[in-house]
Amino acid sequence: MMLPLVLAASVWLSDTVLVRGPDRDTALATVSTASGDALRADAVLAALGGASRVTGFGRWDLELHGTTVGLVEGLPLATRKGVTVQLSCPPLRRGESFLLPLRLMGDLVQLFGAGVTWDPEKRELRVRSPTAALTSGASAATPSTKPDGAAAVARRVDDSVSASTEPAASRPRPRRWTVVVDAGHGGVDPGMRGPMGGGFAIAEKNITLAVARLLARDLERRGTRVIMTRTSDTLIALGDRGRIANEQQGDLFVSIHVNAANPHWKDPRSARGFETYFLSEAKTEDDRRVAQMENAAERYETDASLPRDDALGFILTDMKQNQHLRESSELAESMQAKLGRIHPGPDRGVKQAGFRVLVTSFMPSVLVEIGFGTN
Repeated sequence: MMLPLVLAASVWLSDTVLVRGPDRDTALATVSTASGDALRADAVLAALGGASRVTGFGRWDLELHGTTVGLVEGLPLATRKGVTVQLSCPPLRRGESFLLPLRLMGDLVQLFGAGVTWDPEKRELRVRSPTAALTSGASAATPSTKPDGAAAVARRVDDSVSASTEPAASRPRPRRWTVVVDAGHGGVDPGMRGPMGGGFAIAEKNITLAVARLLARDLERRGTRVIMTRTSDTLIALGDRGRIANEQQGDLFVSIHVNAANPHWKDPRSARGFETYFLSEAKTEDDRRVAQMENAAERYETDASLPRDDALGFILTDMKQNQHLRESSELAESMQAKLGRIHPGPDRGVKQAGFRVLVTSFMPSVLVEIGFGTN
């Protein structure tokens, strides 16, 4: 009689997570997913004394003790205090339920800060009252032996917020600015070819690399640290370019490209001028055309760096509430104005569109079309 009871109890325990709250303990049933066992976000936050809410298609905010963490379905990313953090795995959705794989718990408790801990061996989440968490300070956080991952990012976020309130005299000297210069296309991807009907041929990949080298040289002369996503004629996946920028902790990301006229225009050979883009929903058909033209580089990539279906839409939605959208817009305005002082062609203005090369760079980012190579 006892054996069936013991087996039943062991199965029940392996399929649950115990949340030890400030007032009571709650056993939550797990859900089996491709990423391992997961918990419903609304159930977890309710047991912890917080709340989860839908903020857009595929987007959720988790709120606990005054801290909000934004998540996007299918993407291993979280936002906290305007900073984007890499997660161990993506959150999921099943039906109307938003699911948090247990692999995410360590990341999330670090982002929520003091007062929340996760014990993966015992499968226990522990939370204290907000008052206890505030008085206990950092000792309530899960111990970590490595200063990386979500914990390190969360500490950098907190440090940056604290530093902004310190007297100027007590702050450390500002570090060197880092600009990531991205030469569009490369390798088997030539990009735009031109000119139309010309007796010679040019490839966008060669022009962008030459201009990127000149830009890098000038920025370095001004004391700026420069990272180039490519320094030779090689193919770099669109998603990897932004990841390079993030790993190098870039302050700005500038992707250089050469435009191509639409052959269906009334007089395509007369197209001239320069334009600067930032990442957002395209407003015009021509902006969408330019984005599709530059995004077509994906067909040369053998490894998918990003989900091809909905990732762009999810991140665009996420960025609308992210400070980098405003900063990217301001950067584009500034660059377009400065280019106007030296560029011989007409100013085609600041525009916006869904460029995949900008999706994974979590900093102010722009794409510059320096001119038309088809004329």
